[in-house]
Amino acid sequence: MQYISNILFLLLLIAGIGYFTKNIRKVIRNIKLGRKPHVTGNNKERWGNVIRIALGQSKMVVRPVAGLLHIIVYVGFIVINIEVLEIIIDGLFGTHRIFSSLGIVYDYLIATFEILALLVLIGVIAFWIRRNIQKLKRFWSSEMKGWPKNDGNFILYFEMVLMILFLTMNASDQVLQQMGSAHFTKAGIFPISSLIAPFFENFSEATLIIIERTAWWLHIFGILVFLNYLYFSKHLHIMLAFPNVYFGKLVPKGKFKNNESVTKEVKLMMDPNVDPFAAPAEGAETPAKFGASDVMDLSQIQLLNAYTCTECGRCTSECPANQTGKKLSPRKIMMDTRDRLEEVGKNIDTNGEFKPDSKQLLGDYISHEELWACTTCNACVEACPVSIDPLSIIMEMRQYLVMEQSAAPNELNITMTNIENNGAPWPFNQMDRLNWKEEA
Repeated sequence: MQYISNILFLLLLIAGIGYFTKNIRKVIRNIKLGRKPHVTGNNKERWGNVIRIALGQSKMVVRPVAGLLHIIVYVGFIVINIEVLEIIIDGLFGTHRIFSSLGIVYDYLIATFEILALLVLIGVIAFWIRRNIQKLKRFWSSEMKGWPKNDGNFILYFEMVLMILFLTMNASDQVLQQMGSAHFTKAGIFPISSLIAPFFENFSEATLIIIERTAWWLHIFGILVFLNYLYFSKHLHIMLAFPNVYFGKLVPKGKFKNNESVTKEVKLMMDPNVDPFAAPAEGAETPAKFGASDVMDLSQIQLLNAYTCTECGRCTSECPANQTGKKLSPRKIMMDTRDRLEEVGKNIDTNGEFKPDSKQLLGDYISHEELWACTTCNACVEACPVSIDPLSIIMEMRQYLVMEQSAAPNELNITMTNIENNGAPWPFNQMDRLNWKEEA
């Protein structure tokens, strides 16, 4: 019977990790559909950002209440899952609390796990109240309907259940230890589960074993389900936040990159040895597409940004365009990019390669109105707790509209015409600029 249990556990572990690996490979493949980025900056600075922003949560605590709750849940959930290593060894080899040989160290580890479990439970309940009872505005925007709204709650329910199972497992285990039940080695200090242990004292030994084993199996099963749920959820950021912060922008936020294709063409036009009206030489490289109209035109870092988005809404709540009633939501830009990328990935899964589907990110997901509402102030970039850059995607799509489709708003066309003709955005001849002095 023992061997059957071990084999079932092994199969469960293989299935859970195998499915997770399959889906993560899809994420990596989809990200690689983008253009290979040119990463600049030193590794020391990038690793410093990972430690400070991703691990240290420095940008989360800008909003103290949410930041503190997030740190409690994040640290607690990660530390508690260290015990998963013990559960895996016990499940594979039929042992029970294999690390109990660590003695007092093990006792204090279990005590720490329990205190953190209670704090996580409190933090998750607080998050649920903020989301569903207090109804913070940023969680109830138009893009947060349907799956995005439900996803936020599902993950909270997951964490509640996992913490309750963990404490139930320990409480029943503690009572079995006190009863001297075979196979239940006396080990661990249980400061939290000891408070609920009295509820189990009147149960028979056989019933307690069933409760403990059921909680144990459901706990590890729940962790594997949670692991595989990440692929379908915004909580993929639990893993992707670290590489995303590492590849985050290091140059000043207000600095925009030059388009290499434009720079190259301007240099050719200014070269006195090149005839600007001559036909391209045979075999000459075709000019690159200007800007982006679909996810394949974006860089791999921008696609990583899309998968990393936590949908927290800090970017949108800080956006001045959104605050004044404009259609733009930086969070929606990232969500739309991810949704389109997933659609392209499913197309590849079905056909073996991407087959044109008469759809693209620009127009079918993100409207012109959204793009031109942006003031390029970088408030969204500054607000993001994991270094996501929605503005870079907006600017690439704007560039496509202007340079590939000549589809800039009329006001912008007038401004650009004035700059071209008058050297300034205003409709005044350069010779007339100082006329105001005569009227003063």
